[in-house]
Amino acid sequence: MNKFLNKWLRKFHRWLVLPFIALLLTVIFTRGTPLGDNAQRIQAMLMIIMAISGAYLWVLPYWTKWKRKNVQVRS
Repeated sequence: MNKFLNKWLRKFHRWLVLPFIALLLTVIFTRGTPLGDNAQRIQAMLMIIMAISGAYLWVLPYWTKWKRKNVQVRS
């Protein structure tokens, strides 16, 4: 389960970048319009999702190293 989650979360995070960049450019160029306001709301939600998945991917190597160390100590 852990390998499956890691693999698909990495793919999800990478594919989420392209819509985020498009949305970011939309927000920048349509600032002050109704489209820009709606895009900004969507961008905020997308940023939270990207931050959570990115934080997990950033912590993952340290977590794996910690788990491996605990397994070696028990053996």
